[in-house]
Amino acid sequence: MAEEGISKENLRLLVDSELQLDAIHKLIRMPIKDADRFWKYLEVLQERVPWKDKILVRISDKLYVVKKKDGKRVVKCDCGQEFGDYRVNWKLSADVYVRRTDEEIAEVYTTQIRPREGYVEVREFYCPGCQAQLGVEVVPEGYPFIFEVFPDIDGLHKLEGKPLPDAREDWFEDRTPRQTELWVKEK
Repeated sequence: MAEEGISKENLRLLVDSELQLDAIHKLIRMPIKDADRFWKYLEVLQERVPWKDKILVRISDKLYVVKKKDGKRVVKCDCGQEFGDYRVNWKLSADVYVRRTDEEIAEVYTTQIRPREGYVEVREFYCPGCQAQLGVEVVPEGYPFIFEVFPDIDGLHKLEGKPLPDAREDWFEDRTPRQTELWVKEK
């Protein structure tokens, strides 16, 4: 690996957790990071998915924020399943399995040190399209879904030197409360 940066092939290996440890250490220790690394990373991700929507940012192993042809920004799974506006917590559109009893929790926590019934619940979030597990939360019973990744996509792209042409203030606004309010009004 040359000092000038990381190749797309090495990025592929890094994404697949197959890049050799010494190469990873060299990347970490580079005094100046290659300016196009983020863009090469997005290219590597884009080449892996079966759909054409432009990836703006990856938010987990299987989830991305993409730009649709109509300009909307949505959360999308590897399989193509869409979870709606990225400003609304994607977990509201996922399949959810909740473990509340000691017996249910013991299925996934096999040690004596584990969450206890009556104090917390273990929520598992699955893609409705491919059934891949997308996330897990261990929270007090009844606690709202945690919106753990809400990136400032416009700010990130601007920072990386390629501002998005449709950048605007309201893209970086949590719309989850609006969605849940609409559901309440529908009932």
